Amino acid sequence: MELGAVDYIVKPFYEKEVLARVSTHLQLSHLTKTLASQVAQKAAELEASQLQLIQNEKMSALGNLVAGVAHEINNPIGSIVGNVNAIQDYFNDLLGIIDLYGRKLPQPDAEIEDELEAVDLNYIREDLPKLIRAMKEGGDRITSISKSLRTFSRGDSDNKLSFNLHEGIDSTILILKHRLNANEQRPAIEVVINYSDLPPVECFPGQLNQVFMNILANAIDALDEANKGRSFHKNQANINKITVKTFVENNQIRISISDNAKGMSEEVKQKIFDHLFTTKSVGKGTGLGLAIARQIVEKTHGGKLSCNSVLGTGTEFIIEIPIS
Repeated sequence: MELGAVDYIVKPFYEKEVLARVSTHLQLSHLTKTLASQVAQKAAELEASQLQLIQNEKMSALGNLVAGVAHEINNPIGSIVGNVNAIQDYFNDLLGIIDLYGRKLPQPDAEIEDELEAVDLNYIREDLPKLIRAMKEGGDRITSISKSLRTFSRGDSDNKLSFNLHEGIDSTILILKHRLNANEQRPAIEVVINYSDLPPVECFPGQLNQVFMNILANAIDALDEANKGRSFHKNQANINKITVKTFVENNQIRISISDNAKGMSEEVKQKIFDHLFTTKSVGKGTGLGLAIARQIVEKTHGGKLSCNSVLGTGTEFIIEIPIS
């Protein structure tokens, strides 16, 4: 019974009965195999749908948040940046008037001399332009961050758009800048950029930006994990590095993102794109990021997402996107 012997033929048997029973069980076997295949297919479709729903929800929530923040930043920073040049002009005019007074009235009274000495006009003349220049650079920096936020979180329409992938990578790196900075455990992570000339590609920019974010964030996590248990001095001797390369090959854009962390074993590498698989501790990883990334690259864009890793050396992710 355990082996499936749930039917039998009594002796003496008849040819028609044997053929009928064998035919029935062949049909049952075929239906069982077909049903199992259909169940597996439906389960795969359901998993893909769940990943897509999670991805859409994450991107929608992130897009709304970032768009709101960028909008709130734009107005005040636009006012500051727009007025810095005017302040510089007013300052030059005031200095011009002071210099004119100095030429027309070369012998100021004691009160004016005391006031000039107290405020140190020469120092103000030298330092204020530096302060104004620093304000302008800071304003331009915030404007650049706001632009990067909008680039990263741009909403995708139903149709693919022409997009410069370098803009997406740059905006993602800028958003992750705070995680690249030095901390009490390690020096700053060095990001090496090696871009080739890339043509614009038809894609869903918001989704590809999510892929860049996931892979770069994973690289930072891997480097932080590699630095654990070592002194700051020892980590300083081992430069943490993430390298990003882009080039065109066989009518495809290839993007390589690599780190020099610990790398992965062959067993782990075989599972990293699996649904819900993660090597991170509880609360730090969901096991969805790379599964979603592969779906975006391969299912949505007809490309390929692959991984090369050597234990003890580092890991490289390669994203391939068709140009057309």
